[in-house]
Amino acid sequence: MELRAYISLFKLRICGLITFSAIVGYIAALPSTTLSFYNIVLLTVATMLAAMSASAFNHYFERDIDAVMNRTRSRPLVIEKSLHPAVVIAIALGLLLVALLLSVKALNYMVALHLGLGAFVYAVIYTVWLKRRSWLNIIIGGLAGSFAVLAGGASASPGLCMQPVLLAIVMFFWTPSHFWSFAILHAEDYRKAGIPMLPVVIGYQKTALYIMLNSILLVLSSLLPFVLGYNGLIYLVGAVVSGAYLLRWNGRLLNDMSQEILRKNFMASMVYLAMLFGALIVDTIVRYSQ
Repeated sequence: MELRAYISLFKLRICGLITFSAIVGYIAALPSTTLSFYNIVLLTVATMLAAMSASAFNHYFERDIDAVMNRTRSRPLVIEKSLHPAVVIAIALGLLLVALLLSVKALNYMVALHLGLGAFVYAVIYTVWLKRRSWLNIIIGGLAGSFAVLAGGASASPGLCMQPVLLAIVMFFWTPSHFWSFAILHAEDYRKAGIPMLPVVIGYQKTALYIMLNSILLVLSSLLPFVLGYNGLIYLVGAVVSGAYLLRWNGRLLNDMSQEILRKNFMASMVYLAMLFGALIVDTIVRYSQ
């Protein structure tokens, strides 16, 4: 039970998404470098460790509100008395230190910088500072995912590479569209814990409108790699199709706030990202092999 509790500190599915985003950032930078599976493995390990560290910090700092919300009251620091908060902090610091050292020694300092900034944004800026103070929490906190993409790009080329930067912008806009649907689903929990998530502050219907408006910016930003000549028609088709799919579900949410549509809207943002990333990977590999 104790081992399982420690493992659950790390939110492995979220860490996996962050790590995959870093790998896609690496692939996006391929036209400016050569493919290295060794670098991909190192990037995967370093990003996963940094993300696990940020997750453990999040569990530590939120253990009081986790005990209040139905969704989180079974988290390890709430129910598992054998887990000491000081040990969790030590684990989080250790994981982050290993991630940064691995990045500096085996990759480059820019990878370490981006991973460190990503962990700092999520654990401190989002969790400690903004989450309990402002509805802007998830917008600024979303930079954590953008830094993962930039870390991936830096592992391919430590200099400025525009492809990962454009993808990081996409990730920045994706996070609110993804999370605000989730926040509506769990708005009563957030209200009970005194957390000013957007649906708690402005209501469900206005939040649905904000999701649509943000998703329009997201889809427009996803077209930039094609417009600026970094990706080709394969990517463009993927961006247009996935964008239309997401906006369709966002449009349905404006007229139907049922639990079913909320869940499908939340999942639609995941499907959107998978489709977009898939199109980018295929397009980049095709262009890289020519």
